[in-house]
Amino acid sequence: MKSKAVKVERERGANRRQFLKISGLTMMSAGVLVACDKDDDMMTPTPGPDPIFDLGEGDLGVLNYAYALEQLEADFYSKVVNSFYSGISDVEKQVLTDLYNHEVNHREFFKAALGVATGGDTSLVTPTLEFDYGGLDFNNRDAVLGTAKVLEDTGVAAYNGAGYLITNPDYLLIAGKIVSIEARHASAIRSLINPNSADFAGDDIVTEADGLDAAMAPSAILAAVGATGFVKTVFTANKLP
Repeated sequence: MKSKAVKVERERGANRRQFLKISGLTMMSAGVLVACDKDDDMMTPTPGPDPIFDLGEGDLGVLNYAYALEQLEADFYSKVVNSFYSGISDVEKQVLTDLYNHEVNHREFFKAALGVATGGDTSLVTPTLEFDYGGLDFNNRDAVLGTAKVLEDTGVAAYNGAGYLITNPDYLLIAGKIVSIEARHASAIRSLINPNSADFAGDDIVTEADGLDAAMAPSAILAAVGATGFVKTVFTANKLP
């Protein structure tokens, strides 16, 4: 029992160190560690007989939700940069490489944050997801940029639509900073597709009435992501709206 406890504590310490390292890169203060570690600040999912993972509720549910989406984006861009489409320009190559690096940082940030928030209990954390892009031709510029546009626009709408569910102000601060980066990604991709146009902030995503970007509830986002067929790992979000 003692050796097991030591092992858990070491894993928890490793998660803390990784969390601090990544949070320094993604604009988060060490003070969040205190908030993350309080049991009453986090609503955890109740394990049940169903083997299918559920994202949970409250702040933990939102963290798991964001982690799932960031896994998808990081995986997609890893495929892109490991085999750039033919005829790619140096500018496009740099933009897509930057987006890849950002999304990997976001994915690792949420992984580390969840490790701290759950005390290293991986049963409460979104598992490593498996993806399959089917017939998507990664050597076709239009296919790659078109998919990137959908993923980035969806990512922005996802953060915008989940912000009100966050109760921890530190998490809300981080979500606001990450969504601003996702919005820059969306604009960059739109500008690659249609240079020197107003598409970078098109009226299909920014409403003319209030000048605000789109916002979608987790259920709508996950339905849209599920419809792509990209995510092969089954999970549910029964406690998120």
